[in-house]
Amino acid sequence: MDIATLIGLVGASGLIIWAMGSAGNLGAFVDVPSLIIVVGGTIAVILSRHTMAEFIGHLTGAVKAFMPKSQPLEPLVEMFPELGTLARREGMLALEPKAAEASERFLKQGLMMLVDGTDEAKLSSRLRTEMDAMDRRHGAIIAAWQGWIDVAPAMGMIGTLVGLVQMLGNMSDPKSIGPAMAVALLTTLYGAFIANVIAGPITNKLKLYHAEEMIYREAVLTGLQGIARGDNPRVIGDGILALLPPAVQAKLVKA
Repeated sequence: MDIATLIGLVGASGLIIWAMGSAGNLGAFVDVPSLIIVVGGTIAVILSRHTMAEFIGHLTGAVKAFMPKSQPLEPLVEMFPELGTLARREGMLALEPKAAEASERFLKQGLMMLVDGTDEAKLSSRLRTEMDAMDRRHGAIIAAWQGWIDVAPAMGMIGTLVGLVQMLGNMSDPKSIGPAMAVALLTTLYGAFIANVIAGPITNKLKLYHAEEMIYREAVLTGLQGIARGDNPRVIGDGILALLPPAVQAKLVKA
């Protein structure tokens, strides 16, 4: 679990709620019409932008912001040269037990393609297609969450305008000014809260973990291509090492 995401969301929400409570009654910050305008309106707009499957997918995809897959690159730097040595010494069929042991699907798939005798061009084409499909899936999820950032403040502004129109249209009735002003102000608050405290961090974390997963798959593909070409195992390791940050590279080289 990504503790930073959880601490950040809970901490930001807690501080805002504490500030509301310290100012008086928390109930003053709850307004059903404002919630309907912002939350309901934002959901409706996002649904109009995406398919139902994409909408449902972006809700379940948010779990990845809190529980990302851990796919470190460092083990690949050591593993692929060993696989390359094994393939050069005993042939591609010797990789079959290693493929069976692999727990990550993309790596397993690539190793089995080598075992089946797939050449580098077909291997690259097939795995690139796999990576492109993942990029599109993740892109749709991220775009839907980006919609919350874009639309929620806009719906808050619409609610503000609605409240102001109601207030200005009933200036002769002092009792109606308060509820109308509440709608005007609370919709802006709700829109800003949803966009900046909830959707913003989730979107950024999803982008971060998507980039990490793409780099991991690029590293795996680089290693598999090197094995398919029969490259020197050290060259295969260097190709993967180049994808790592300089500080990590220096640490692995010293080790």
